[in-house]
Amino acid sequence: MDKEISAVHTSADIPAGQSPSSSEHGAPEVIDNANQPSALKTTSQPRGWRRYLSYFLTKEFWTILGLGQVLAIAITGTNTLTTLLAEEGTSIPAFQTFFNYVLLNIIYTSYTLRKHGTRGWSRMVLNRGWKYIILSFLDVEGNYFTVLAYRYTTILSAQLINFWAIVIVVTISFLFLHVRYHWAQVLGILVCVAGMGLLLASDHITGANGGSISRGNQLKGDLFALLGATFYGLSNVAEEYIVSTQPLYEVIGQMGFWGMLINGVQAAIFDRSSFRHATWNGKVGGYLTGYTLILTLFYSLTPILYRLASAAFFNISLLTGNFWGVIIGLKVFGLHVHWMYPLAFTLIMVGHFVYYFGKGVLGEARKAWLGEQQEKGISGLGTAKRKLEETGNTPRRLEAESAGVV
Repeated sequence: MDKEISAVHTSADIPAGQSPSSSEHGAPEVIDNANQPSALKTTSQPRGWRRYLSYFLTKEFWTILGLGQVLAIAITGTNTLTTLLAEEGTSIPAFQTFFNYVLLNIIYTSYTLRKHGTRGWSRMVLNRGWKYIILSFLDVEGNYFTVLAYRYTTILSAQLINFWAIVIVVTISFLFLHVRYHWAQVLGILVCVAGMGLLLASDHITGANGGSISRGNQLKGDLFALLGATFYGLSNVAEEYIVSTQPLYEVIGQMGFWGMLINGVQAAIFDRSSFRHATWNGKVGGYLTGYTLILTLFYSLTPILYRLASAAFFNISLLTGNFWGVIIGLKVFGLHVHWMYPLAFTLIMVGHFVYYFGKGVLGEARKAWLGEQQEKGISGLGTAKRKLEETGNTPRRLEAESAGVV
C-alpha cells in the first residue's frame, strides 16, 4: 500500500494543561504518497532499451552520418579528378594541393583578420602559431606521402596500410586525450574494417586495384603509405583537439596559411620536373579547379565532424570511399559493380550504428579533455558546450533526460 500513518498521538503524549485540539501536532492524519515524489521515483532506471538507443533519436546522429558520407564522396571526387589528371599526363601531387591551401587561406584568414583585426591576428600567431605549424606540417606530409606511395606499390597494398591511420587515431586519443572507448565503439570499428575488407577483396577479384604485381619498388611504396597514414592519423587527432578549443575559422585559416607555405616550398623542391613535363590544356585546368573546390569543401566540413563526433568516426566514415568511387566510375570510367560492393557498403554503415550503440544524447561531442562541464572548450557550432548552454543542463542531467530518467 502507498499510504502511511505520519503521526498518532494519545492523551499520554499531550502535555498537562492542553487539550487534544490544542496540540501542536494536531490530530492523527493519513498522508497519500501517490501524489508525492519519492526518492525511488527520482532515481528510477531508464525504461527498456531507450538508454542504449538515445543517440540514434537525435538529429546530431543523422547529421554526422550524412556529413561523414558527404566527406567520403568529396574525397572520392578528388581521387577521381587526380586519376583524370594523370590520364592527361599531369602528375604534380604537391603542387596540385597547393591551390587548396591558397583558397583556404584567402577565405578563412581574411575572415579571421576581420574578426580579430591585424593586432589580434598577430597575437594569435605568436601565442598559438606553433600549434598550427605542426598541424599543417602533419597534414601536408600526409597528403604528399600517400600520393607518393601509389607510384611504387599496388593500390590494394596502399589501401590496406591506410588502416594504420585508424590505429594511430585510437591509440593517440587513448594515451594523450584520455578518450576511453566503449566496447561497442571497438566492435563498430571492426565491423567497418570488415566491410572495407570486402570492398578490397572485390577490387582484387575484378582487378580494379592494380592486381598483385608491384609497379616498382613495393617495399618503398609500402613504407611511404605507412608514413602517410601515420601523418594522417596524427593530424586528425591534433585537429580534433585544437578545433574543440578554438574557432573554426581560425583553425581552417591557419591550416591554409601555413599549409600554403609548407606545401609551396615542398612543391618547388620536388615537383619542378613534373611541372615542366606536365600537360596543360583546358581539361587540366577544369580538373584542377574542380579538385581545388572539392578539397576546400572537404577541409571546411571536416572540423565540424570533429566537433560533433571524433577523429575515429571521421576515419571509419571515409571507408565507404571505394563504394562511392565505383558509383562515380560507372559513368566516368565505365566500371562495373561487383556483387560484394552493396554488401560491403551495408556492412560499413552497420558498423557506424554499432559504434554509437549505448551512447548518450551528447554522443562524442562531449570531449574527455575539456572537463565535466566542457568548461575548457569553446562554445561554437557542433560543440557539447553550446548544447549545454542552450538547454541549461549539466551533462549528467541531459544524458539522464534523454535516457528516460524523470
